[in-house]
Amino acid sequence: MTETPFLINEGNTPAKGLSTQGIQIMSAMPTDTCGDPGTEVSHEKPGYTLCPWVDDFMETPAGQVPQIKTKLTARDWISTVQVRCGINRHRYTVAPGLYAAGRPHAGSEVLVTANFKLTFDHLRTQLADINAWILVLDTKGVNVWCAAGKGTFSTRELVHRIQASDLEERVDHKRVILPQLGATGVSAKAVKDLSGFRVVYGPVRASDLPRFLKNNRKADPDMRQVTFDFRERIILTPVEVQIILKPALITALVLFVISGMGPGIFSFGSAWTRGCTALAALAAGILSGAVVTPVLLPFIPVKEFALKGIISGSIIGIPLIVHLSGSGISFAPGLALFLFILVISSFLAMNFTGTTPFTSPSGVEKEMKRYIPAQLICLVLSSGLWIYGAF
Repeated sequence: MTETPFLINEGNTPAKGLSTQGIQIMSAMPTDTCGDPGTEVSHEKPGYTLCPWVDDFMETPAGQVPQIKTKLTARDWISTVQVRCGINRHRYTVAPGLYAAGRPHAGSEVLVTANFKLTFDHLRTQLADINAWILVLDTKGVNVWCAAGKGTFSTRELVHRIQASDLEERVDHKRVILPQLGATGVSAKAVKDLSGFRVVYGPVRASDLPRFLKNNRKADPDMRQVTFDFRERIILTPVEVQIILKPALITALVLFVISGMGPGIFSFGSAWTRGCTALAALAAGILSGAVVTPVLLPFIPVKEFALKGIISGSIIGIPLIVHLSGSGISFAPGLALFLFILVISSFLAMNFTGTTPFTSPSGVEKEMKRYIPAQLICLVLSSGLWIYGAF
């Protein structure tokens, strides 16, 4: 089946045998196809809108293919910032199918990627001087590495897209280049048997693709290494913070209620004064677990992320408790706040395991079984001490 760009009619019904690749209809949700919320862009046909990252459509023996831009626009950057902060993250997709970077020909390479637009953008921005085909798999808006683990960046999906895009009619070779991090989801032998195409595993990072292609599809050792440097760690923290905003708000309300308990059953004055103090501890725990821990990740000399969070929580919590002690807070509530900071920091740090290359699923499960019960015990103890301190 050939996938072509203009496919949805005015009634939102896909034309027979066609997909939504490269266009969006004005009355449809923009992020469904183009992954870019916001303003209108120019119409190519009545009732249709060209995706802002598509430049034109090039003719091939098997039909038209959307020709994409290799530079991000201001709208792309704004959308990227939103997604980095967790806004519309699960709807930030492009339509799966075949795209063209530059003016590819029958001998050009075929680069395979996921339909998470952030991943798609990383790839296309590295192809400014390269003529290549981009085959986008339907990974349900998930990046390559996670999609390979979830089974959506898979042998079956790759074979389906090769056939659906009539790839063998567009190229004169039998070769597709996959990102290395997609290897766990794809069987190269099965792809060869089912489609006739040979799988070549490219580098970990899209930025190494130009050098990889120039090297006749040979990867240097450093292209195979997964890194997790300061920039890569800190860029994840906005999402982590955004995820916990709603739970943090609920926790804050509970803290104000607990803080009001005392000899007079409940005091609104105590709820405010002690509640604000408890809220400061909550903020310290979030800062420690979601920001300080990832920043100091390689420098904290333990393996368990929960324990890393306890250490970073102590770094933030001890000065805060010392300051509050100087303001007249007694031992019991001071200990309660300190334990609370450690619990929040440890829990959030443990959540961070899913975004790092340092852990395995079995290791994460083992760590959760070990530390979650201890976190719950400390949370109960902290609550009891905080209420006790009011009497």
